[in-house]
Amino acid sequence: MALFPLTSNFEGDFVLQLVAVDSENTMDEVAAAAAVHSVGRRVRARPGQILRVRRQGVADFLPRAMRVSESGLKPTETIEIIWQAPQH
Repeated sequence: MALFPLTSNFEGDFVLQLVAVDSENTMDEVAAAAAVHSVGRRVRARPGQILRVRRQGVADFLPRAMRVSESGLKPTETIEIIWQAPQH
């Protein structure tokens, strides 16, 4: 367990945020940590939708249960946090 800084580019926000997460956090936990800085401040909540994480400029999302330590992300790398309708 180690503090791990990531830059959050949150969908709908115009501000990039440096977010400190733990290397053992899942991508869902990373998305939640990023949401604290954007949702309800500059971005409206979207009830019923989930947040997904991907590397900036990459189309595929990282698996929701993947840990930061397993992702290959580098400190301060920019990630995109995107709203997604739940898959049924």
